[in-house]
Amino acid sequence: MIRPSCHPTSFLLILAACLCFASLSTQAEDHKTPASSSSRYTKKKPSRDGTGKVYMGREISHVVGHGAIQWLERSERIQEEAPDLMVKKMAVKEDDVVADIGAGSGYFTFRIQPLVPKGQVIAVDIQDSMLGFIQNRVKEGGFTNVKTHKGIPEDTQLPANSITLAFIVDAYHEFSHPWEMIRSIVKALKPGGRLILLEYRGEDPAVPIKPLHKMTEKQSIREMEAAGLKHKETLEFLPIQHFMIFEKPAS
Repeated sequence: MIRPSCHPTSFLLILAACLCFASLSTQAEDHKTPASSSSRYTKKKPSRDGTGKVYMGREISHVVGHGAIQWLERSERIQEEAPDLMVKKMAVKEDDVVADIGAGSGYFTFRIQPLVPKGQVIAVDIQDSMLGFIQNRVKEGGFTNVKTHKGIPEDTQLPANSITLAFIVDAYHEFSHPWEMIRSIVKALKPGGRLILLEYRGEDPAVPIKPLHKMTEKQSIREMEAAGLKHKETLEFLPIQHFMIFEKPAS
């Protein structure tokens, strides 16, 4: 059972879902993204759970480290977030090259791995501790279609046109350089490739997550489209998250 946000355990729920790249930033209320990084992001006095960096009107939240692995791998997650149903709805093809952005413990990496026998799953993270955890699991399981890849807060550092699908689960709201990171994903996607973004529903006060660790569908679409992706559809089948599908233009 997911605990209410006022309980200390929900602090983990807020933070642990987001293990990737760094804290977020925002800008003002303009849909257009300024050309320079300095004008793209603004600063404010940090709120309790935020960094004080603002991107498109949204304050970026704090990020957590490898101490959240046990929480991420908890058995209750099956009931709370329906991860297997999420993976099924991703419609992964057997020859897809899939990038798990902010892979953390590899919770989703190893759920996707059996679905791409002719493809590959790339677990991308900026934390060596997370990548090491995944590498140990790869070695123990003898998985030949899983590899780890280290990014930096501003860039996945994936080669151009190298992946067919990317996904980010409850982590984007922590990115310290969201525009740059999504631009690097756009670059890495092949034309027509997809990005699937999951975020806790910011419109729903009943979702027991602190506000900076949730995102509305409207804000999510606004930020993805500012970085060059096209919103295809949002599927609302998960208990507490948006399942949003974006696409890189074919030309």
